[in-house]
Amino acid sequence: MAPPPRRRPASMEQEPIIGVRMSHVRSCMEQSGSHPDTLGLGTAMSLVYMYDSIPEPPVSTAAPLASFAAERAPADAIDRISRLPDQILRNIVSRLPAKDAARTGALASRWRGLWRSVPLALIDAHILPKGVSDERMAPGGDDPLSMVVIFQASRALDAHPGPFRCVHLSRCHMASSPNELERWMKLLAAKGVQELVFINRPWPLDLPLPDALFKCTSLTRLYLGVWRFPDTGVLRRTARFPNLKELTLSLTAIKDRDLAMMLERSPVLEILTIMASMLDGVRLRLVSRSLRCVQVGIAAFADIHVVDAPRLERLLLWMMISPASKGSDRCSRIKIGHAPNLRMLGHLQMDCLELEIGNTIIKASTVASPGTIVSSVQILALKSDTTHKPTGKLNLKFWQEAGHIECVQSHLKKFVFQQFRGKTSELAFLKFIVETAQVLEKMVIMVVSECFSSMDDVNAKLKTLACAKWASEDCEVIVFKSPSSNPGPPLWHFKIASDFSHMDPFDILTAHAQLYNSAFVFDHPATV
Repeated sequence: MAPPPRRRPASMEQEPIIGVRMSHVRSCMEQSGSHPDTLGLGTAMSLVYMYDSIPEPPVSTAAPLASFAAERAPADAIDRISRLPDQILRNIVSRLPAKDAARTGALASRWRGLWRSVPLALIDAHILPKGVSDERMAPGGDDPLSMVVIFQASRALDAHPGPFRCVHLSRCHMASSPNELERWMKLLAAKGVQELVFINRPWPLDLPLPDALFKCTSLTRLYLGVWRFPDTGVLRRTARFPNLKELTLSLTAIKDRDLAMMLERSPVLEILTIMASMLDGVRLRLVSRSLRCVQVGIAAFADIHVVDAPRLERLLLWMMISPASKGSDRCSRIKIGHAPNLRMLGHLQMDCLELEIGNTIIKASTVASPGTIVSSVQILALKSDTTHKPTGKLNLKFWQEAGHIECVQSHLKKFVFQQFRGKTSELAFLKFIVETAQVLEKMVIMVVSECFSSMDDVNAKLKTLACAKWASEDCEVIVFKSPSSNPGPPLWHFKIASDFSHMDPFDILTAHAQLYNSAFVFDHPATV
């Protein structure tokens, strides 16, 4: 029998690192300019994820701007920093927020005007009046702080000739200054903006996106939030985004043809994220020679059809909403066509999604064949339906009688089980895995702490696994607290999921060292 699990520092009571708590929702709602009591939970959570997913700007206000030469002037009083070559000085200025970049002109005559000759980063959260927190900004268009941000942003856009390496306009009530929107877009297009975060904070939900956006051909990254997409049918055929590599649409109303146009006219697009957008009935057809990652969350697509995506590696779905909940007679359908490099797929919610491979809809009775498998997939995430109806006895005998499962027996190396509650059916499934998976290297079990009185209670439940005959001699089992007791959707983080440096985007929690260090290791006996 195995020795007791080895505990690592921390305990089951540790606060979760990832997950949505209502206190966090309330804080983020206030920060995004909305009163939490005015919104439904679904919209509130959508706004939380929208703001959490904004790319980190390349500049920060954390370090105060100061003259090093003035603080530690050499004995000969020579300003050697100002004698540096122009290229080095421009490099320094380009790494500063827009307000600080402009202020460098006061350091010495040598710096005057340099800020106008460098690619500038304009972040509207950085140009609020000193000592004023953006959490105080109200949701209405008459908010004076919002008008200050709009005024300051307009001044910066007018004063700098470009290019702009990064512009984040996410703290403005856009509907209060409709004339500025089109003008801003024309300025950004003319001045070569490269990264643009453009969010209507946050009402009305159907504010039209300025058509001038399609003149911003220098864009490499585009993040849009809370807009109604324009009718692209009236745009010129020359409108395109030749440099766009990353596109995010959050809380955006968009039609089939407009979404298809964005893909067609973005020939180097690699990452597409669609989050909490108004898409009920919309069909997403992926025809792209460049796409590598597509992730969709809190959305109600009618179909997602991978038609021809030879470079697609990740198709990531989170908290999909079935159109059936809104009157449709069927679930959403995920159809995998030509995707020879697809490595990661999920979370597949079998209660609201149909999976079609080739021309075959995958069902319980489907026989595995070359035409019904995606052999390139190495990481698969599934979410089972939550039900209160009897499902039969899902004991060990049930799984053994299910027959030979080759991928479990010969290929499964890592297995993550979320929301473990200590039920007999769960233990039977885990025992089936450990007694079948011959190459299993790691099993991660995330327990719901509310279902256990103590860690000893967890150990007692897992005793079944300690007594099992493990098919893999070298498997490590990691057990830690699940950040949420909610039996709803799996935890997710859009930034991590689209980051190719994270090899397993589904294993969000174990990607964080702090939480991993709060776990304990469960030793199992080597197979005799």
